[in-house]
Amino acid sequence: MSSVVILGGHGKIALRLAGLLRDRGVSVTAVVRNPDHEADLVSRGATPVVLDLEQADAGRIADTLAGHDAVVWSAGAGGGNPARTYAVDRDAAIRSVDAARAAGVRRYVMVSYRGAGPGHGVPQDHPFFPYAEAKAAADEYLRGSGLEWTIVAPGRLTDDPGTGRIDLSEDAPRSDVPRDDVALVLDAVLEMPETVGHMLEFVSGDTPVEQALRAAVAG
Repeated sequence: MSSVVILGGHGKIALRLAGLLRDRGVSVTAVVRNPDHEADLVSRGATPVVLDLEQADAGRIADTLAGHDAVVWSAGAGGGNPARTYAVDRDAAIRSVDAARAAGVRRYVMVSYRGAGPGHGVPQDHPFFPYAEAKAAADEYLRGSGLEWTIVAPGRLTDDPGTGRIDLSEDAPRSDVPRDDVALVLDAVLEMPETVGHMLEFVSGDTPVEQALRAAVAG
């Protein structure tokens, strides 16, 4: 893996991932909406591209993805506005999948959340419902895309220091996970073709990231 494009490149997970990739000698392109964020990306060793994913069509996104080995979706509307949540977390994500196919970028890693899917169980009157619906649709579209996909689905995120250890078991208790460790999972997944076709739901645990991932995809 020599070049990765991160969509939503200024997010807390994305910035951490960019630094990890840089340290491994991977070329990183980070897509952001706000040009004021470019300096933060450069400091992480990433090449910034300013593009509003909410407004860009699949063709414009494909132009940005072309020539890369993999794409990571780490963008999001940030909640609070259901219309924007659907526009970004569902519609723009789906367009990015179409764009990856058009650009010939086969490897696609989606950041989702633990419990995502059609059976998410979030009540319609709950503020989280639009996000749950949007992610269910985007994840399902990716699964049917024919791309070499992996869905990374952490529990509730924190800014606590990472431990480098996670729990991928289905019966893991409802728990948090540091963003540091989510970035470690993304970095590892990009180097592990055996994770293709898997949704990896996890929280903090006792098993080192790579060991936990290998056990999960082998089972």
